[in-house]
Amino acid sequence: MDTLQTLTLHTDHRGVATLALNRPQVHNAFNDVVITELSHLLGRLGTDPAVRVVVLTGVGETFSAGGDLGWMKSMIGFSAAENEADARQLANLLELLDRLPKPTIARVNGSALGGGVGLVACCDIAVGTADAKFGLTEVRLGLAPATIAPYVIRAIGAREARRYFLTGERFDARHALRIGLLHEAVAAQALDATVNTLVEHLLHGGPQALVACKRLVEDVQTAADRDALKRDTAALIARLRVSDEGQEGLRAFFARRAPEWMR
Repeated sequence: MDTLQTLTLHTDHRGVATLALNRPQVHNAFNDVVITELSHLLGRLGTDPAVRVVVLTGVGETFSAGGDLGWMKSMIGFSAAENEADARQLANLLELLDRLPKPTIARVNGSALGGGVGLVACCDIAVGTADAKFGLTEVRLGLAPATIAPYVIRAIGAREARRYFLTGERFDARHALRIGLLHEAVAAQALDATVNTLVEHLLHGGPQALVACKRLVEDVQTAADRDALKRDTAALIARLRVSDEGQEGLRAFFARRAPEWMR
């Protein structure tokens, strides 16, 4: 059993793990302890066959305010090498979340700023409250949203990123929905029901098929050789069709019964 200082974790009978940033007194800002604990738990959840879906959220009224000010203040005296080593820890966490071999949902229960936006962008699906605010405010500190940039740009596109990286202005959930940072923006009282509906959809999918779908999106996005991509995608569907999971899914469909992974 993990002793957690900055997070809470609850896994229900369906295998849905809800991981919450638990520093409401500082608006769930993260520091080196949060990064270490979150990295450890994501690594464990990613390899646990009993876990089907991971939901990331925050305790209280804020999803995450980004970097903790006390933590950031301590870095003023760091050397360039020490700052780079510290930044790599966050970069590694973001990559781990982005590539987690489980479906991930960002349950954005309130505002997300800076690195908090990065966490949202790394999740497969993002649902937020209609009153949530978002911002990439690093430039106002003389900094840049460097480690989160690959994920945020992928989510909102280069044109929108140019605006919000440069202005540091805040925008609302409706705009976050329009530019692709959120998939849905709902009333606060509807947040849990909306997340649960998405979870139920995900639980209908074969666990290995879900992993394959996540990889497929990345492979198609980054493919440079179209002929190789054509071969690889044909090989993928062939492997899935003859796999135990694929065979079970097809048999269950034609027999009009639920597949084993839903029992």
